[in-house]
Amino acid sequence: QVQLTESGGGLVQAGGSLRLSCAASGRTFSSYTMGWFRQAPGKEREFVAAITWAGVSTVYLDSAKGRFTISRDNAKNTMYLQMNSLKPEDTAVYYCAAQGTGLLRTRARDYDYWGQGTQVTVSS
Repeated sequence: QVQLTESGGGLVQAGGSLRLSCAASGRTFSSYTMGWFRQAPGKEREFVAAITWAGVSTVYLDSAKGRFTISRDNAKNTMYLQMNSLKPEDTAVYYCAAQGTGLLRTRARDYDYWGQGTQVTVSS
């Protein structure tokens, strides 16, 4: 089992950057495929990015490609989401999640463990 805690959210102007972190407890972090999701008010939870256990393979939401970068440091039990060129439509609560299939998954229901979320607000 793994427990996840996000940090790094905040208020930023359009065009700015933020780096989110997801700290995991437990000794098996490196065995999980990890993902970032987001949920804006009144909307469904949306996939943003995912990364395999070794960090070799990644997948992104189309609107995040070229602006967001997912990465992980298994020695630190931490995953990151570097977000550049932020837009007001990126405003949401961002969640990190973990699943043990070893495959890149983009559906929220495929993830077993979730953090509490961190708010990202982008002002225009």
